[in-house]
Amino acid sequence: MNIQFMINYLSALSMNNNREWYHANKDDYQKANVEFEGLLQALMLEIGKFDNTILHNKPKDLTFKIVRDTRFSHDKSPYNPAFRAHISSKGKLPVPVGYYLMIKPDNQSFLGGGLFADMFKDATTMIRDYIAQNGEEWEKIIREPEFEKYFTVEGKALKNIPAGYEKEHPQAEYLKFKSWYLQYPIKDQQLNDAEAFIAKAAELFRIMKPFNDYLNKALVGFQMPTR
Repeated sequence: MNIQFMINYLSALSMNNNREWYHANKDDYQKANVEFEGLLQALMLEIGKFDNTILHNKPKDLTFKIVRDTRFSHDKSPYNPAFRAHISSKGKLPVPVGYYLMIKPDNQSFLGGGLFADMFKDATTMIRDYIAQNGEEWEKIIREPEFEKYFTVEGKALKNIPAGYEKEHPQAEYLKFKSWYLQYPIKDQQLNDAEAFIAKAAELFRIMKPFNDYLNKALVGFQMPTR
């Protein structure tokens, strides 16, 4: 698979973010997209060695559109020059949480995990309640030396601990959060060798897995809101 072709295409799209250029270069988009799906397939086979719940997925079902929804955005550029995918037991839905990959030029690529979305109030409450009741397990996961070497829990947070939770709770800081996620930045040069990148990504996702598993235990029974 040719990650460099993807990066070159996305760089060109970034500099020519308009419908005319996009449609004139649709063949290159399709080629780059095939490369991305090939990368996902290879990555899934590696993830499958420690998490076989994701192996039934088809790469094309895990990717996000490059076309942006500009209705509510100040940025009216029509395309997001990035290839993105979320790999979980239920595909690209935000719950259950899984393994997130974004390929974006200029050192903006990253690997992620956890719950990025903070618009699902039920999910936020379920995770808060679970952390409140299972704080020791949470600490054990996020204080694991291998985990701390690569990750810090991030997320949007309230200024104060929400009502109904102990202000002196040992995990009080995390009870303020509305989303809980991990990000590991990837430099462009790390994408030069596709095989090495896949091996590194799979290793980081393996280290991330206990964190995802914890959140998914908290989210058992969560129903995606119907539109």
